[in-house]
Amino acid sequence: MNMERSPGEFNEEWLLDEPTVRPYVMTRGRTDARGKFDLVTIAVTIRSTTGAEVGLDPEHLVIARLCRRPLSVAEIAAHMDLPAGIVRVLLGDLLEKGFVAVQQPQPEMDVLDERTYRAVLDGLRAL
Repeated sequence: MNMERSPGEFNEEWLLDEPTVRPYVMTRGRTDARGKFDLVTIAVTIRSTTGAEVGLDPEHLVIARLCRRPLSVAEIAAHMDLPAGIVRVLLGDLLEKGFVAVQQPQPEMDVLDERTYRAVLDGLRAL
């Protein structure tokens, strides 16, 4: 089947070739996640799903399965071949229902304390 088409040309075969689910259908039109998720936010499944939970779609179940080991939002999006915005909305649903826990990245200033800076300076002075 030839899938190439010129601009403006409508081809019914092109529409029927592969089932396509638009991202806004997966999120029921929602664009805002219930929670704040950066691309480096880590998600991990804390409660397994049976597949019969009300309000969970197949994409939710895939995320819950993937997150049996900690993954970032970017990694989940890559595994599922979905935009990060869609993954954020779906993760927000799972977080709200208690299936996943998330850990936000710590700002650099919280990670390093004054002792660390002093140790680095002392090391540099010793050179």
